[in-house]
Amino acid sequence: MDRANHRKLSYEELRARSHSIESIRKSPRFPVYVILENIRSLQNVGSIFRTADGLRITQLIITGYTGRPPRKEIEKAALGAVDSVPWVSYKSTQEAISELKQNDISIVALEQAVDSVDFQTFQYTFPTAVVIGNEYDGIEQETLDLCDHCVNIPMFGVKQSLNVGTALGVLGYEMYRQNKLNGNNL
Repeated sequence: MDRANHRKLSYEELRARSHSIESIRKSPRFPVYVILENIRSLQNVGSIFRTADGLRITQLIITGYTGRPPRKEIEKAALGAVDSVPWVSYKSTQEAISELKQNDISIVALEQAVDSVDFQTFQYTFPTAVVIGNEYDGIEQETLDLCDHCVNIPMFGVKQSLNVGTALGVLGYEMYRQNKLNGNNL
């Protein structure tokens, strides 16, 4: 039996594989927008920036009372991703959604609702925007009413939801997988 080469890559090898901020700014983006609605934890915001960088999303949209850079708590979790992820800020999520819809961008809520479907069975169209809501209260009903679709991540334990940063990672990479199956790559 052949032995696999599971040698861990060195820091230098990983750095050689990574992009520079300048090259990322010139590269095509994954046609996904992420709307953060009233995220209370600055560490969660930083984690979402880092996931958004990993996916090379088109834009992170910060709404409501969600913390905005520059904040040391965001920077600590983001590990520099604040500089590589395009982001904008709106006072209200409704304003952001209105502008996205004018550009024919589908709006998908990540929320447990009566009509939400499993995030892995839903067929995403691109470009699309995903709304991520408050850690405790979720997405505001007024916002949910503006969304075109609603998906959820099934939960099988005592807790009924994942951390918002983790949830974006799970959903984002499923969207990436589906986009790649359709022949689209970054």
